[in-house]
Amino acid sequence: MAEISIPGVSDKYKTNDYIDALMKKERIPLTREQESLDRYKEQQSAWRGVNQKMSALRDSTKTLYSFENPFNNKIANSSDERAITAEAGRDAAVESIKVDVIKEATADRFLSGEIDKNAKIPKGVYTFEIGDKKITFNYKGGKLSDFVTSLNKRGANTLKASLVGVSNGKSSLLIESLKTGEENRLVLKDDALTFALDNKIVEKSKKETSIFGTNLSEYENPIDEKTLVDSKIPDVEQDGLPALSKNFISFDEETGKLLVPPRSGLTLAIPEEYLSVNSEIFEFSYSTEQVEDLTEELNIKRTTRPELPEAGVATFETITVQNEQIETNLPPVEIEPLVPVTEHDDFYVHNKNGSEVKIDTALLKVDEETGEKTVSLSLKDYPDIESIVIRNRNTGTQIAISQFSAYDEKKNLGYSPVNPISEAGDAVLKYEGITITRPTNKIDDVVPNVTLNVHQATERTATIDITSDKESAKDALIEFVGRYNQVLAEMTILSENKPEIISELDYLSDSEKEEAEAKLGMFQNDFSLTNGKSSLRAIVTANYRWADDATLTMLSQIGISSRASGSTGGYVASQMRGYLEIDEKKLDSALDEHMDEIKNLFGYDSDGDLVVDSGIGYAIDKQLTSWVQSGGIIASKNSGINTKIKASEANIRKLESQLASKESQLRNKYSQMEGTLNNLNAQSTTVSNFANNGKQ
Repeated sequence: MAEISIPGVSDKYKTNDYIDALMKKERIPLTREQESLDRYKEQQSAWRGVNQKMSALRDSTKTLYSFENPFNNKIANSSDERAITAEAGRDAAVESIKVDVIKEATADRFLSGEIDKNAKIPKGVYTFEIGDKKITFNYKGGKLSDFVTSLNKRGANTLKASLVGVSNGKSSLLIESLKTGEENRLVLKDDALTFALDNKIVEKSKKETSIFGTNLSEYENPIDEKTLVDSKIPDVEQDGLPALSKNFISFDEETGKLLVPPRSGLTLAIPEEYLSVNSEIFEFSYSTEQVEDLTEELNIKRTTRPELPEAGVATFETITVQNEQIETNLPPVEIEPLVPVTEHDDFYVHNKNGSEVKIDTALLKVDEETGEKTVSLSLKDYPDIESIVIRNRNTGTQIAISQFSAYDEKKNLGYSPVNPISEAGDAVLKYEGITITRPTNKIDDVVPNVTLNVHQATERTATIDITSDKESAKDALIEFVGRYNQVLAEMTILSENKPEIISELDYLSDSEKEEAEAKLGMFQNDFSLTNGKSSLRAIVTANYRWADDATLTMLSQIGISSRASGSTGGYVASQMRGYLEIDEKKLDSALDEHMDEIKNLFGYDSDGDLVVDSGIGYAIDKQLTSWVQSGGIIASKNSGINTKIKASEANIRKLESQLASKESQLRNKYSQMEGTLNNLNAQSTTVSNFANNGKQ
């Protein structure tokens, strides 16, 4: 059977090899264009690398002369870090601070007695107060662990509860405030207090009170109501009633109570020392009793006729002459009798601005045992209180008052912890001989720009040394030198075609060396890199006289220069290229002795406008900005390369289209040729077969 040949499919005549050979020559322009495109992209990548390194150097340089430069950083070292540490701000003075910690600030942490793990917590309203924070929630009742979860969910950063395993089946509930300070006592109210009493978290206790008003000399007449800012005299005041006065008030010798008879009154000033505590409470109890009404006697004495004086007598030796009484014959005058006054035992808060607030006693409960009502005045409710005024306007009622007392509501809750792990208290320190108290262990208002962190009491006076942060300044300078050298090396690699440039950079890894070799001399005809290197070298070697009397004016004076390693004489290629080196001993010494001068070396205000306008850091920043800013040198370079890349990509697309068309034409022609040859071969075979058959 004859071999079947399909034009364009089989390759009987090796036409594919002919087409490939022809197309290889046609592809030469496309290959050249693709190589150009790859070169443009490598150049663009190289400029991005320069931009990246210059930007890093610029950021490092800005740090050295900006407002947050490391030369102003301060550190604080404590001789007793177990008891007290400190954080120094940038504006802190370099000094030594002597501090005694008497006690650290603490928070209330109360532990209950043993509670069965399966105990049920009754439903109710549970209220907890810490300082000005109030946590209250309705608990539906449930397991002890569920109660702890509910409390913690609402406590946030104020209150925390946890269970401490005591024995099998028994736990203790720990409730703790998360805020320190005496003013942040843990206050239990409503069912929380009942629960705490029942489970031996707290127990009832007496209040610690201060007594005042124990001497009659402390009392003044009730303030004249006509002088008040909001003067309002009740209608019960009648002409003919005695004026309210303190003259008849007295102490009962048996009970010690202050007795305020009918138509009496008083003003009792609040002692000044009690007015400085916002949680102070002023309290007194009183009762009333009926006595003989004054109006009966007063009405008898009142008359309807004029009262004339006695006629009198005249005596001369043994002769006495009696005058005759004058008769006026005036008609009687009708006078309204005085009406008894009841239920007007009035109590007032007198304010510093001259106004008064009447105390509503109608809703006060009467103590069943003593028959007294208790008046409680909170300084939070009456912040301007100056004195307490009592006006007994009644004509037949006497007021008996128990002692006046004052107590701090936060310190006198009526209960005390049974098992306190710690109780709320202020931190107490002694600084410069002055005793200082603060509610927190983080204290930032004692030493200017220094925060003290109190941990526990000191055994002896602690010394806190505030010094300049030499290490952070040194690290910033080392970082600056490293990034400067990276920029200079990158610019040198791109602008010079010398292999030794790469071998000198012993800090490069093998892969980095390969990348550097690929970029070596890539822009050796670009003078902007050469000029840029020269400008940077000039900046770091220049003299910056930041003041007329400045002695430290060059980078080399602090141990940073191209010859800082100390090599002298001979030719050292790396030094000639301008790479910076560090003499660490010289730098350490300069940082110890000339920190402020080094700061000025990198940036200072030369014209007094409070803006840095000179110095090494400022000059390098300005130089690099011209390279890396939008529209700068690198951006312009990349813009030009982008234009070339776009043109090259367009040219490649055109050439690829032309090549595809050319290849298609060649394959079509060779396919036709193969078809023609196949036909000729077929005809030849037919003729041969016919001839052979004729011979037979």
